[in-house]
Amino acid sequence: MFPKERPRRLRQTETIRRLVQETRLVPDQLIYPVFVKPGHSRQDPIASMPGLFQWSCDTLVAHLRQAYDRGVRSFLLFGIPEKKDPVGSEAYARDGVSQVAIRAIREALPDAVIIADLCLCEYTDHGHCGVINGRDVDNDATLDLLGQTAVAQAQAGATLVAPSDMMDGRVGAIRAQLDAAGFTHVGIMSYAAKYASGFYGPFREAAENAPAFGDRRTYQMDPANRREALKEIALDLEEGADCLIVKPALPYLDIVSDVHRAAVVPVAAYQVSGEFALVEAAAQNGWIDRRRVILETLTSIRRAGADLIITYWAYEAAPWLSPLG
Repeated sequence: MFPKERPRRLRQTETIRRLVQETRLVPDQLIYPVFVKPGHSRQDPIASMPGLFQWSCDTLVAHLRQAYDRGVRSFLLFGIPEKKDPVGSEAYARDGVSQVAIRAIREALPDAVIIADLCLCEYTDHGHCGVINGRDVDNDATLDLLGQTAVAQAQAGATLVAPSDMMDGRVGAIRAQLDAAGFTHVGIMSYAAKYASGFYGPFREAAENAPAFGDRRTYQMDPANRREALKEIALDLEEGADCLIVKPALPYLDIVSDVHRAAVVPVAAYQVSGEFALVEAAAQNGWIDRRRVILETLTSIRRAGADLIITYWAYEAAPWLSPLG
């Protein structure tokens, strides 16, 4: 009863607020997504994602050295090939853009966690995530190519492969091919609950992977469905997933919470391009306190239950989360 109960007693100073803080963020929890393309000395701005770039391998390695020094030790790599074809062959080529970049990053940063996004959509000329049969993605014909891609990424030095295609049975197929090739130590970070979201728009520009026809709703999840996410994560865990991803993050915090409670492996949430662009646009107009809102969004994702956060602000936010930040 008032005045005996006064919650403000624990809010009076910054020191005591930090002491009783329930949700904590540290740089080790952040994963930095980056885009690599062929060429040299390239740092091509992404118009819809201010402050972010498509990098050539040499400039990317230099940038990730800086990120590592700032406390970011985990990177999610997306490749943008020079040539595309119907079956996305550069995705699993030994000299594919992603494999070249993985080897260079591994040499420069031996202890970094290199997570290779595993999908065909950046590499196919139709922009879909698998082999096309008519105007639909052939689920089962796609699985072997995903497995080949995983092996190529593991050979290059990936710590984890991250299948983002949402094909049924892909985790099991990828695990089988990795194990058969001797890569039992390479983990699978599965995009287990990936929704057909309108928040991916800027990413289409960044990864140059917009579908040439139709959309991806026949394989990505319906935003209206909640319980279905638990089915997806159960299947991926049964097939051998080591970590799970919920994508997007902020519009799906209920899903992040559900997956956190149901799963016995680390759960990541992907703060996607549209989430990033909305905050940046509002900040450019002076409508919000940018740093405060970025940290608030990251905290909300952690509070919902994400063990890890994939965020385009990792490079910038990591020093803010250090003891002296």
